[in-house]
Amino acid sequence: MSSSIAEHTGRGPLGRDEMARVLARDIPPGAYVNLGIGQPTTVGDHLPPESGVILHTENGMLGMGPAATGDAIDPDLINAGKFPVTELPGAAYFHHADSFAMMRGGHLDLCVLGAYQVSAAGDLANWHTGEPGAIPAVGGAMDLAVGAKQVFVLMSLFTRKGEPKLVRECTYPLTALRCVNRIYTDVAMFEITGGDQVLVRETWGISFDELRSRLDVPLAAATP
Repeated sequence: MSSSIAEHTGRGPLGRDEMARVLARDIPPGAYVNLGIGQPTTVGDHLPPESGVILHTENGMLGMGPAATGDAIDPDLINAGKFPVTELPGAAYFHHADSFAMMRGGHLDLCVLGAYQVSAAGDLANWHTGEPGAIPAVGGAMDLAVGAKQVFVLMSLFTRKGEPKLVRECTYPLTALRCVNRIYTDVAMFEITGGDQVLVRETWGISFDELRSRLDVPLAAATP
């Protein structure tokens, strides 16, 4: 295998905050970013103030800060997942319809979403497992997946049963086709290129060879 991959076999898998921190470091300075409901919202807690990143939440806010705790909690100031957040200087509020116009109009540089499955081609499945009785969660994921200029997925790589979430083809109902650019997981970070192989850029607690043996997806070592 190529030595260009940063293999951290002596540590990992990453915890939720560590995953969010790794993703946060790769968000371009000054980018306009939407953080999806659930684990993606933790990314906001790891953005340094000097990054200039502007966070958008689909319920109508630009300039969202980290999660609010203690006396900083304002019950009227929440993100799309209904969790209390802070506001940064210059924050703006607007109608829900205007928020979705920003999402659909290509005004967001990047969005971070969770996923049930991602295919090797970058197809995203994150709103329904298709299981009888499962509660679908459409939300704004479809609008973000096709409207944002880049889509980063934050998820664990394997289910509790050990089944991979990075697959050749999604078997769950699709959110959008060929929209995912990068996948950040607890054991590896991947880049979707649209080619024949998925690039592996970094691993934690697992080697490239072991990763390749556990995934039914063509993998390649990323070059520097």
